[in-house]
Order: sequence, then structure tokens, then C-alpha cells
Amino acid sequence: MSEMLDLIKKRRSIRKYTDEPVSDEEIRTMLEAAMAAPSANNSQPWEFVVVRDADLRRQLAQTHPWSGMCAGAPVVFVVCAHESRSSHWVEDASAATENLLLAAAGLDLGAVWVGIYPNQEREAHVRKVLGIPDDVRVLCLVPVGHPAESKPPRTQYDPQKVHYDGY
Repeated sequence: MSEMLDLIKKRRSIRKYTDEPVSDEEIRTMLEAAMAAPSANNSQPWEFVVVRDADLRRQLAQTHPWSGMCAGAPVVFVVCAHESRSSHWVEDASAATENLLLAAAGLDLGAVWVGIYPNQEREAHVRKVLGIPDDVRVLCLVPVGHPAESKPPRTQYDPQKVHYDGY
């Protein structure tokens, strides 16, 4: 249990990466972790676009003011989902994203969640850049790479936000 909590605390938003590539095996490991997430009625509505092409990553970096790190990451995962497969697609894709982030931390890689949904303009931009069909929703971007910055493990536990047996 201690190792699991250490990994959870180790996961931090890393926005700067070295030029070292992320291996196919590391990408596969993160995708396997993502797809091990729970989903409502086991619908598994998620889809993932793995973006390694530098020009496409630069275009993704233009999605909004906080997506610039996509250009510097060796790989960007685009987490999508079929809204028609689950009314809980946001929760399902979010659980998959968190698993992907934890797997990255376990591999000593840096990653950050870059929100796209629910902004329709941002979704449209990502769809256009990557040719994602209109019936597939874009939840987020996850740039991943070998970290060029270091952040200490942490928890943000706040006992004031915990209520027992009622609010």
C-alpha cells in the first residue's frame, strides 16, 4: 500500500521535457494502464490518438494558452471518447486519463493533463488537426516525456474538506 500511495503522490504536472524519445514499450504500457480504467457498464468508450509528429504537436500546442508544452513533449496522447457509447463518457475517459498519468509517473516520465472538453472551439481545433470524426469527443491532451524539471512528491490532503456521516 505504501508503494501505491508513493506513486500517487509522485504524480505531478510536468510541463518541461528533454529531447529523449518515449519508447514504443512505454507508450504501450501507458495505454494498457489507461484501458484498465473502470467504465460505466464496461462500455469502454475511449479512443486514444498517439501524436509523435513534431508538426502536429506544434499545432496542438496552439489549441489554447495552456497547451504550449505539447510542442516540446516527445509524445502527446489525445484522450477521446464516443459520447454515443456512454452517457458517462467524461467520467470513463477521465479515469483512463488518470491511469495514464499514474503509469507515466511509474515509468519516471513527466506528464500533464491539458483540458479540452467542454470548450467546443478547442475540441474543433484538435479534431481538425488530427482528423478526429465529429461523433468522437475530445476530453484532453496529455503531453508526456522525460522530465526536464523536478517536483517533490506531495499530497493536498485537507481535513477541512472531509465530512463523516453527513455534511
